[in-house]
Amino acid sequence: MRRDVFQAIADPTRREIISLLAQNPQNINTIADRFPTSRVAISKHLKILMECGLVVVEQQGRERICEAQPEKLREVADWVEQYRQFWNEKLDSLERYLANIQKKDVDKG
Repeated sequence: MRRDVFQAIADPTRREIISLLAQNPQNINTIADRFPTSRVAISKHLKILMECGLVVVEQQGRERICEAQPEKLREVADWVEQYRQFWNEKLDSLERYLANIQKKDVDKG
């Protein structure tokens, strides 16, 4: 199954893992210790994050170190940006409309 960034960030645990790893790389046990779920559950979350490229895991001796790849979130940021622009334009239009109505009321009074 092809996973994408949107699927990965849909889960709050995965978002928290990304935030944790954005601060500094950590091994899987350290990550798992931060959550009330099992190590197996955290491993599944990490697998999803790896499949969509948000996390890379490197073997360092006997440890597997996980590191965030936050640049992959650019896809989400770009998607959100189009809606931010849309709403900014709508709100600017509303502001102009209300200012025009207010000016007309002042001119009448």
